[in-house]
Amino acid sequence: MLSFDLFLQIWGGFFYLLAKILLAFAEGANNSRKLRIVGWFSYLLGIPAWVILLAGKDNWVVASIDLGTVPSMILGIITAWKQNIKVNKVFDIFVKVFTFFMIVVGVLYSVYIFHGITTFSQVLEILVTFGFLLGSYLLAKNNYNGWLLFMLMCASMGTLLLIQDKILLVFQQGISLVVIVFGYVRAIQKAKCKEEN
Repeated sequence: MLSFDLFLQIWGGFFYLLAKILLAFAEGANNSRKLRIVGWFSYLLGIPAWVILLAGKDNWVVASIDLGTVPSMILGIITAWKQNIKVNKVFDIFVKVFTFFMIVVGVLYSVYIFHGITTFSQVLEILVTFGFLLGSYLLAKNNYNGWLLFMLMCASMGTLLLIQDKILLVFQQGISLVVIVFGYVRAIQKAKCKEEN
C-alpha cells in the first residue's frame, strides 16, 4: 500500500519535474506561450506536496520558501500570457522585493534557529532558498541565468533529500538537473540566435 509520504513524493516530484521539462522545452520553441503557462501552473500544483513533505521533516525554511515562490510563478504566467509585453510594473516590483525579502527572511530565520550556521543541512537549505527564489524570479522574467540558480537549487535539494532518505525525490532531482542543463543550453542558443539576427 502506498504510504502518504511516498504519495507526497510522487505528487510533488511529478509536478515540479513536469514544470522544469515544459519550461526547458519552451526555451527553444517558436511559440512558447502555452508551454510556459502550463509549466508555471505545474509548479503551483506541486507546491502543496513539497510544503507538507518539508514541514514534516522540520525543514521549515525550505517549506516556507516554496510558498514564497508563488508570486514569481504568477509573474511567469502573466509574462507568458502577455508574451513579455506590458507586464504590470507595480506587480513586477512587488515580486522582486518580495523575492529578496523572502531570501533574507529565510537566511536570517535559519541563522536565528540554529544560532549561526551550524549544520550541513542548514547550508543546503539556504542554498535551496537562494536558488529557488531568485531562479524562479529570473525565469519568470525570461532571464536564462535563472537556470544556473536552478542548478544550484537542484543539487542542494538533492543532497538534502539524500540525507533524509527520500530516494525517489533524489532520483527526481537528478532527472531535474539534466532537464535544467538542457533548458539552460537551449536558452543560451536562443539568446545567441537573437544576437545574430
